[in-house]
Amino acid sequence: MSRPDLSPEQLAVYERIEHTREHVFVTGRAGTGKSTILNHLAHRTSKILAVCAPTGVAALNVGGQTIHSLLRLPTGVIADHDLDQPSELKKMLASIDTLVIDEISMVSADLMDAIDRSLRQARGRRHDPFGGVQIIMFGDPYQLPPVPPRDPHERAYYADTYRSLWFFDARVWADAPIAVIELAEVHRQRDDRFKQILGAVRHGEVTEDMAEDLNAAGARPAPREVLTLATTNATVTRLNQQRLAEITGDSLRAVAEVNGEFRENAYPADEVLELKPGAQVMFLRNDPDGRWVNGTIGRVSRVAGTVWVDVDGAGGGTEEFEVEPTVWERYRYRYDAESKKLEKEVVAEFEQFPLRLAWAVTIHKSQGHTYDAAVVDLGPRAFSAGQSYVALSRVRSLDGLYLRRPLQPADVIVDPNVVRFMRGRG
Repeated sequence: MSRPDLSPEQLAVYERIEHTREHVFVTGRAGTGKSTILNHLAHRTSKILAVCAPTGVAALNVGGQTIHSLLRLPTGVIADHDLDQPSELKKMLASIDTLVIDEISMVSADLMDAIDRSLRQARGRRHDPFGGVQIIMFGDPYQLPPVPPRDPHERAYYADTYRSLWFFDARVWADAPIAVIELAEVHRQRDDRFKQILGAVRHGEVTEDMAEDLNAAGARPAPREVLTLATTNATVTRLNQQRLAEITGDSLRAVAEVNGEFRENAYPADEVLELKPGAQVMFLRNDPDGRWVNGTIGRVSRVAGTVWVDVDGAGGGTEEFEVEPTVWERYRYRYDAESKKLEKEVVAEFEQFPLRLAWAVTIHKSQGHTYDAAVVDLGPRAFSAGQSYVALSRVRSLDGLYLRRPLQPADVIVDPNVVRFMRGRG
């Protein structure tokens, strides 16, 4: 599948990363094309690049490795604990020019400082931030916060050591300035009023007029087949199982084939997938032939050893496609001493149909997707910073937005640390 061309704004960011050694944080509202730049960089750069992310699923999505496995870091608070670095790890890390970190907003200050210390130690450049490696970060702190530690001792350590849990409060930044680039051009939404309202939700500045417009648009009854975005896995599982049970007829039960080192919490699709004709599904991968993209909604039309799915065509009407199982590959970087090159090797494979039941999906799993229509179900209340913004910003227009209940002021949660950093850059 051909990669989309960069807009002039996106191209300028790519050129800056490519032609400087600056540490760059690329951020911006939902739908501004952060992933587009990252993909372009990964495939076109002349630099020796490693790509990583804080979670297994995020790493799979960008064809990289988790931060912990790439740098072989211990779990939990790392602080000043000794870092065990075998010679092959040192050689691999010594070969890198640039380290790309996706979903940086989920990286804690402690982990950021551990990345710094690990690179300094491996490369033998203890006085250079990140051992001389250029750090490129992608993410939006208004959308995804770092996960707070459960252990009370770890929480106490953070309280004593850092201004906040966020990556931008790591100590390394005292010696290594970050160039913050905030993308301004939204590609997902065309409706100016909706863009304005989403910007206000992102910053926690929703006026009464905006709330009225949003709630009036969302108050219409939703068509039965419109996807629901919910806050919890339990709600999503219940809705999907309930709707699947309503359908009579033959079902296909597909069990994933898993080879190599794959943790269950990093599976990119359901290990056991049950489908019936009539089931609403979402595609979990881009199709190499461009027939669907990650996030496309369709309906199972037939099951017989394999699966056929009806997808709405661009010119109206539906098209039926045969969908075959796909393989997700988990990579590991390694240094090849003979070729003196950084290489990626496949260490695990997960094979399953690239489909998920999609009458409902969690707001968290909707991250990065775009929908023509969705029902936003925040439950009794939104419970984490950025949650309402992520849900609302998945939808292309106010016409496609349905709210299970009106948005309340308490649903719009913005972390004051993010405001401090993004407005004051420090």
